Amino acid sequence: MTGAVDPAHDVPTATWRQWLARQAYSLLLASLKPAYLLRLWLRGRAEPLYRHKVLERLGDYRGERWVGDVWVHAVSLGETLAAAALIDALRAERPNLRLLLTHGTATGREAGKALLRDGDAQAWLPYDTPGVVQRFFEQFRPRVGVLMETEIWPNLLRRAQGSGIPVVLANARLSEKSRRQGERLAAVLRPAVEAITLVLAQTEADAQRLRDSGAREVVVCGNLKFDMAPDEALLARGRAWRHALARPVLLGAVMREGEEAMLLAEWAKQPPADRPLLLIVPRHPQRFDEVAALVQAAGFTLARRSGWGDTPPADASGADVWLGDSMREMALYYAMSDVALLGGSFAPLGGQNLIEAAACGCPIVMGPHTFNFAQAAELSQAAGAALRVADMAAGVGTACALLDSPEREQRAAQARAFAAAHRGAARRMTNYLLRWLPV
Repeated sequence: MTGAVDPAHDVPTATWRQWLARQAYSLLLASLKPAYLLRLWLRGRAEPLYRHKVLERLGDYRGERWVGDVWVHAVSLGETLAAAALIDALRAERPNLRLLLTHGTATGREAGKALLRDGDAQAWLPYDTPGVVQRFFEQFRPRVGVLMETEIWPNLLRRAQGSGIPVVLANARLSEKSRRQGERLAAVLRPAVEAITLVLAQTEADAQRLRDSGAREVVVCGNLKFDMAPDEALLARGRAWRHALARPVLLGAVMREGEEAMLLAEWAKQPPADRPLLLIVPRHPQRFDEVAALVQAAGFTLARRSGWGDTPPADASGADVWLGDSMREMALYYAMSDVALLGGSFAPLGGQNLIEAAACGCPIVMGPHTFNFAQAAELSQAAGAALRVADMAAGVGTACALLDSPEREQRAAQARAFAAAHRGAARRMTNYLLRWLPV
């Protein structure tokens, strides 16, 4: 590393700055540990899995030590579903692969259970202080680690490097906004990025921003989310529900805080006799009750998905709004919907993954804020799978017009074609990871 030399210690000044920054970062995290654990416990009131094996987060991984092949960290649900495509591709090449899967959220851990086989292990990611991450690597000894998308943890990456464990950042993305924010913390973040052995980026723009942030070896492989195949059983159920309704359905897909209120305000302006069914699926399960209260406060009748089994009750078809308060059923919701408004894009939150909607053949209307999925949004718009609007009012108006237009079927076909055209990232990433796996 280049930099001025400290005459007293004959050590580059930049190195000292980075060492001091990491110490300050570690001390700050250590001081916040009680607040971190309290937050987990409070979240556990709504999602009990947060209280499951809490001590794992502090490096207490009781039980037999796991020595295996691949450690994959998928922080939440979206990353876990994307990791599934990569794990399937790895198992196709190495059928006896032993997997360690770590998570940061309850939704990620719950979804991850379905990916485990005999010989695999699952745990919480350790809190990023030196002693905790050291105990993590003493307990688990993978041949290679894979961090999904944007997970940069300075102490974790430094300890992995010191333990001789290569770490790959897969399906990596970095927005320009995040890159600029990272520059302010470069003293602690840049060495962490430099410690990553290989970055498998989604796009060339992501790749260049990651190189600028310190990544040493970067390869563009595409987006794993194009390789996620929708569950056929859920698709079939969604189509059956739509057929039984005999009524158009507009979906508010993966809505974020503040967006449901905007949507409901615009929905109230629509002539009641002409309103289709409005289906709202919030991004976070802890907000299900909050959104239900918003719907009822707006004066709409409500039916909740969690209140029935495989078939909606007869009285649900007459409700103004359905609340999709269930997990891992997005394919069902997209399949039963004629058009979807993309959550996270109407508030300045960067948007949500629109690829699953395209794979299910559901046209998307998106707002102005898609910086977290910039290329996918641009490509989908160019392919005719998505439409861009300025705000929620325009979004509702555009979506309602599309519901009654012959253009809707054309855009549904374009959405499916768009999703199919960009598959293959899992195979490309697997080819790079095989170098660390035994034959």
